[in-house]
Amino acid sequence: MPEATALQAPASEPEPASEPEAAPAPEPQHVPEAATLQAPGQGPDPAAAPDPTLTPDPAPRNRRALRATLRWTAAVLTFAAFGAGSAYGIAGMERTDVPGLATVSDGRWVYPTLTKAPLPPGSPGPLDAENKAGSHYADLRALVLPAPEGATVDKALSGTDGWLPTKDLLSEYAEKEDRDELGTKLSENGLRHIAARGWTTPDGTHTRIYLLQFDTAAVVDDLFGRDIAPYGSPGHELRDAPDSVSDEAFPDAARIQDITASVYVESKPYGKEQARHAYISAGDVLALVVQSREGTANPVPFQQTVTLQSQLLA
Repeated sequence: MPEATALQAPASEPEPASEPEAAPAPEPQHVPEAATLQAPGQGPDPAAAPDPTLTPDPAPRNRRALRATLRWTAAVLTFAAFGAGSAYGIAGMERTDVPGLATVSDGRWVYPTLTKAPLPPGSPGPLDAENKAGSHYADLRALVLPAPEGATVDKALSGTDGWLPTKDLLSEYAEKEDRDELGTKLSENGLRHIAARGWTTPDGTHTRIYLLQFDTAAVVDDLFGRDIAPYGSPGHELRDAPDSVSDEAFPDAARIQDITASVYVESKPYGKEQARHAYISAGDVLALVVQSREGTANPVPFQQTVTLQSQLLA
């Protein structure tokens, strides 16, 4: 018998599969631009499909962050430039021009830039150890303090070629007896010449400076301590300050090392003007500085004037 063949059921169309229950709609997901949709039943194209382990392209977010960073950087640089400009502007202003920092002037004057008078080559200074006589080799007229800014110079103290007659100096003293006595002392001690300068500032302060030069520092020291500027009160009364006493309020910081100064102030009650004056001993030069002003003589410009004149003589 022939082998039995397996009987097969006649071919028939498959029955449609029953539709599965509707699953919940998946949440929308971001599809990268590089991904392509595949037809059902087709596998993904390895060349076109992205690696599912990679994160989405961060380029758009990075570009937004970069733009924001650039905007903030520009803003910071703008404010920094503005702040630097403001700081430079304030630094270049006077203190009194800056709101909130303005201060009332203490009365100091503005003097021109001071320079030491030129010396002959090889000449020692008046305070040098080898200069036994304490001589000033510079022109005495170049050692007088110049007038401050805004002051009116007193031409009467200019003298002839910068040299002042002795009688003009003696006119500072009140009593004829004092003028005669002092004139004799100056002559007997070998007064060589006098250089002077005077001025009046807008506030009404009248300043007079006299530099008297002798042969040696020893002569000046003797006149200074014994006859002209003893401690307590001056040896001769000024016409503007008949009752003067030592100015105990004169600060030590205003004194110059190795320069001796006796400072006096007119005591109360004084007239309509008050005067301050000082004698300075510097080598072979004896200096007199006088300031007077209606009402009260401001001590600050007086201290400033005495200090600067002392520095020029040193």
